[in-house]
Amino acid sequence: MFELLKEPWPWYVSGTAIAFIMILLLYFGKSFGISVNLRTMCTIAGAGKRVNFFDFDWKSQRWNLLMLFGSVLGGVVASTLLHNDEPLRLSAATITDLKALGIDFDGGLNPSQIFGTDVFTSPKGIITLLIGGVLVGFGASYAGGCTSGHAISGLSNMQLPSLVAVIGFFVGGLIMTHLLLPLIF
Repeated sequence: MFELLKEPWPWYVSGTAIAFIMILLLYFGKSFGISVNLRTMCTIAGAGKRVNFFDFDWKSQRWNLLMLFGSVLGGVVASTLLHNDEPLRLSAATITDLKALGIDFDGGLNPSQIFGTDVFTSPKGIITLLIGGVLVGFGASYAGGCTSGHAISGLSNMQLPSLVAVIGFFVGGLIMTHLLLPLIF
């Protein structure tokens, strides 16, 4: 039974679980997003005393902090207890595309060349992380939410701004993948 859980789950299991969670959130009048938790944690830490953006009733977001905690806990369980040592089955075309960018596919979910600890020891890696973090932080704030909030929750609520944001996320991802990433690597 435990070994069965280590097999990759079909897409429809995850899709059904996400749909179930969204139905529950819609029923209770909540909207999901991860980036709002950063604002909540800054408020808990006292940032609201200096910056008005962080001055709000964080206790109204306790449920979202619990969802964030559950997401992190689920990731820990999946990567430790349910870890599968088999290499990721990635299409040959994707592996060829990665090689063209100078990225060696090592069989892991995240290529260690990009996501390994070596990124913290190279100036290029540190600058890339810093600029990427600033852009993601600015983008989530400017767009009024992150990719998970807009793509999962906003689209489920049929919000036009979320549709515009998701289109922007995809266009930005395509620009990053096809224009900027080759320049970085």
